[in-house]
Amino acid sequence: MWRRGVRSVAAVALRPFSTDTAVSSSSAFKGLSREERNDSGDTRRHSSGGRDTLGRRLFALTYSKRSAVIAIRKWKEEGHVVQKYELNRIVRELRRLKRYKHALEVCEWMVLQKDMRLLSGDYALHLDLIAKFRGLSFAESFFEDLPERMRDHATCSALLHAYVKYNEAEKAEALMEKMSECGFLKSPLPFNHMLSLYVSTYQVEKISDLMKKLKKTTSPDIVTYNLLFASCASQNMVEVAEEIFVEMKKAEIEPDWVTHSTLASMYIKNSLKKKAELALKEMEKKVTKKVRTAYGSLISLHTGLENQNEVQRLWKKMKSLYRKLNDLEYTTMITALLKLKQREEAEKVYHEWESVSPTKDPRIPNLLLAAYINSNEMETAEAFETHMKSKGIEPCYTTWELFTWGYSKQGQIDKAISSLKTAIRSVRKWDPDEEMVQEVFHSIEDQGNVKAAEELLETLRQEGFVNTEVYNCLLRTYAKAGKMPLIVSERMRKDGVEMNEETRKLIELTSEMCVSEIPSNLFAKR
Repeated sequence: MWRRGVRSVAAVALRPFSTDTAVSSSSAFKGLSREERNDSGDTRRHSSGGRDTLGRRLFALTYSKRSAVIAIRKWKEEGHVVQKYELNRIVRELRRLKRYKHALEVCEWMVLQKDMRLLSGDYALHLDLIAKFRGLSFAESFFEDLPERMRDHATCSALLHAYVKYNEAEKAEALMEKMSECGFLKSPLPFNHMLSLYVSTYQVEKISDLMKKLKKTTSPDIVTYNLLFASCASQNMVEVAEEIFVEMKKAEIEPDWVTHSTLASMYIKNSLKKKAELALKEMEKKVTKKVRTAYGSLISLHTGLENQNEVQRLWKKMKSLYRKLNDLEYTTMITALLKLKQREEAEKVYHEWESVSPTKDPRIPNLLLAAYINSNEMETAEAFETHMKSKGIEPCYTTWELFTWGYSKQGQIDKAISSLKTAIRSVRKWDPDEEMVQEVFHSIEDQGNVKAAEELLETLRQEGFVNTEVYNCLLRTYAKAGKMPLIVSERMRKDGVEMNEETRKLIELTSEMCVSEIPSNLFAKR
């Protein structure tokens, strides 16, 4: 019995899988009408200029607190008919937009309708949404409560996908065994889920046996082969990848743009320029307007080959194909130009983004800011940060982290500490970057700046980040200044920090030096 036999499924894939294949027995998603979809693939809100539909009303529920159920009820009260195929289409589109709460509410409403005959594919989609929105344990409970006839290949595949997403390898493998016993492994989908798990968790030693089982039961598809190529890429096995490519061609499975992208990436990594260029040509042939993410990959890969002309050509092509480019695409292009040492061109693209994007995402200007700071152009970086603010772009943690690094490398200690404090204040809970803290302390040590060392120690103490190495940095700074710190042993004891051999040697060394001034924060409450 399934109820007692198995409890969960999934493991995060290198390439995301959905339960679309599993739910093929239910009404297929035909896509939204042109009125409901714009060029970028986003859904337009309901407006008085367009035809009123249930889909428009549900997509207009931008805030998660609003109820999809209330919207459906109101639609029915107005005398409209609610059809299952329409709700299936809406649910899939909401899931694509990551509007999991509203998609789940629609699924839950459908379950309560006695006149709607739900198939296992509908329950598979429902389970997938539960796993995404509520978590794995809820998805497992949902699966166990399903009627026996609904625990088939579709719902099992959905549960397997959930186990993969949560990296539950043992549960995934147990479910695969159960699916095999029940004769549910008749398509490559479950095997692809397991492949993605093994690739993403670097359990490549299990792939060979899995492929043998797959070939005994069914046949690999393009996703299977792309996952095998991903495995080869993770191990830098170019020759094996080429052998798999030959096998795929013999099986009459047509490569897609992902196939050529992975091969090109391996060739670039191994300095096989001609093979990489050929792979990129084949990749571009496979790219259509619908797959706009592929253009970003093309730009990044050509950047790796230092093909500046190709990068510019592809950028112009993207701008001609799409009415509006998104933040990720601008990020890709700015990053590419900076890698190609085309900073002026990168600045032009940035200012274009600044003039058209409504997001004010600080991650975009941080790309240029990092370039200025890495070139030790701190005055330019400061002017650019002022410019950001004037455009309504609020600096984020990374912005101040970059300034902390830049000032530290230039020995501008006061500004480095000030930037670090601002960075800490910009987040609810600081996750200490030990490497950055060490960089600031090393600059302080080099200058023997005891006051700055004490200030930094106090800042770190307030955030609960004091350890032996932090105190050793403080002691090395005192040693550099030729001064003796006061009651360090007592201070470490109060902070719950243990000494190591270096600490003891530094205390002994500094004990023979002149007494320093009492730090103003020495007797502060802790």
